[in-house]
Amino acid sequence: MIAMQFTDEVVWTLSDFILAGTLLFGTGLTYKLATRNTGEIIYRIAIGFALFTGLFLIWVNLAVGIIGSEDNPVNLLYFGVFFLGIIGALIARFQSQGMELTMFAMALTQALVTVIVLIGGFYQSPPSTVFHIISVNGFFITLYILSALLFRYDAKGNKSTSTI
Repeated sequence: MIAMQFTDEVVWTLSDFILAGTLLFGTGLTYKLATRNTGEIIYRIAIGFALFTGLFLIWVNLAVGIIGSEDNPVNLLYFGVFFLGIIGALIARFQSQGMELTMFAMALTQALVTVIVLIGGFYQSPPSTVFHIISVNGFFITLYILSALLFRYDAKGNKSTSTI
């Protein structure tokens, strides 16, 4: 809202503010629910990494798009990564071992989307560079892997983790 006062390049509608608020509130609520039954700092950090990465993936995708612009329909593939995370977390009941597998699956799915985009040439219209595609997706893949490794560390060190 502040940026809208100083530039014409940021133009949010009421629905944009509602969606942003819903995403932020939902992420915060999920964090509180997932960590309410544990005092383990590693688990809390792992959940934080996982939720931040998912939120950031959706936010970037909606705001500017990862492939070309936000209007490129290929960007819808990234919602599959996000929904895989939701389904995996629910199946795992937010337990560290299951969350580890879910995070690795999300990293693999993100890599698969990258391969599909590059092999299919979907990044060329509107144009994005191969370096851009690999670096942005690599960033998200790295965050998912870091989260998975944190969950692995928590699962090996602690037998008491949260369940929702």
